[in-house]
Amino acid sequence: MTKEDRYKSLLPQAKALCESESDMIAKMANISALLHTTFGFWWTGFYRVAPASSPSPKDNAEDHVLILGPFQGPLACTRIPFGRGVCGTAWKERRTVVVPDVEKFLGHIACSSESRSEIVVPVCKEDTVIAVLDIDSRELGTFDETDRRNLETLVRYL
Repeated sequence: MTKEDRYKSLLPQAKALCESESDMIAKMANISALLHTTFGFWWTGFYRVAPASSPSPKDNAEDHVLILGPFQGPLACTRIPFGRGVCGTAWKERRTVVVPDVEKFLGHIACSSESRSEIVVPVCKEDTVIAVLDIDSRELGTFDETDRRNLETLVRYL
């Protein structure tokens, strides 16, 4: 089965899971498990945008961090600052970031030395990034346009 075929099978399942659940954490947990099981990625999960400390009267992204959410795989970094690493960059730039070789990504945060390639997809609500979907592979060059396109569709179900 091709990668595209796996996504064609997975997307309707993901949509049904999200439509039948109102809690975001539950949705993220099931989507992480579905992706991880379907593709066998090294690490699959979400980081949620949250206040860095006590809420500030101003609402700047810099006053927030990405906090580890539901995931599948080995231990992970707990907090990621705005604009740092692949996840923080995808959040700051509000775009999907595909990294064929994490060793060549300036500022990469190495939560695991076994991670070799990565894709991070922002999750937006009402034009605001509320989380990112982060997927790591132990192989170089795992992620491509097929992943980007399908994962961007998937996160809209959340």
